[in-house]
Amino acid sequence: MKLSIGGSLKLAFRPWVEGLENVPAEGPAILASNHLSFSDSFFLPAVLDRKITFIAKQEYFTSPGVKGKLTAAFFKGVGQLPVDRSGARGAGEAAIKSGIEVLERGELFGIYPEGTRSPDGRLYRGKPGGLARVALATGAPVLPVAMIDTEKVQPPGKVVPKMIRPGIRIGKPLDFSRYHGMDGDRFILRSVTDEVMYEIMKLSGQEYVDIYATAAKRQIAEAAKKQAEEEREAEKAAKAAGLEPEKKHFWNKGDKSGKGEE
Repeated sequence: MKLSIGGSLKLAFRPWVEGLENVPAEGPAILASNHLSFSDSFFLPAVLDRKITFIAKQEYFTSPGVKGKLTAAFFKGVGQLPVDRSGARGAGEAAIKSGIEVLERGELFGIYPEGTRSPDGRLYRGKPGGLARVALATGAPVLPVAMIDTEKVQPPGKVVPKMIRPGIRIGKPLDFSRYHGMDGDRFILRSVTDEVMYEIMKLSGQEYVDIYATAAKRQIAEAAKKQAEEEREAEKAAKAAGLEPEKKHFWNKGDKSGKGEE
């Protein structure tokens, strides 16, 4: 199924890729990528000759009905591994355990150090718990990966993708074997994560923001809520003053009479 899905994606979107030679032909390796779109987990496996396993929400595999079964089959086909994410700490530990198991089998493991999709296309601070702990526990090399323009293919909230050609850059492997066995040192975990994020930044050309993407999403949501509240208050004030709020006019194209639909 991976071959059919990967072949269809390559045929439809023709993704370009640089640094494919950096992926080892055999043996374990971690591919640490920026995260711009839901489709990142599909495009990267599509350009690789080897199977790569990502962590996915268990809900994708357990939804009822025909649609649920098709969704589960699709995610399994592109190498997604279900993890129970109930409880923040439980989810993290389950993901780390699953990643270690994948690498101990000599396979490729894919991970997004930011922990969630970027809300605005910028690169955010990597979370040290997952990537660094898996790398130090297994000694597997880490390959920084930059997804390019995938957010334009399928923006958040959009179901139908746009026919835009995305790109993928794969950097040279980073060796953290010097820190083996030090996965309990939070300063080492932070250092390893920051080094990987720096390499991703160089590959992607993204602006780097030194806060977590989850915090940025909260800030964006709070700002949008505040703006909506201010607009409602302004509308109330206008009505109280006996003023009609400004109406937006949507003129029909070609209508030169000045009459259109509001």
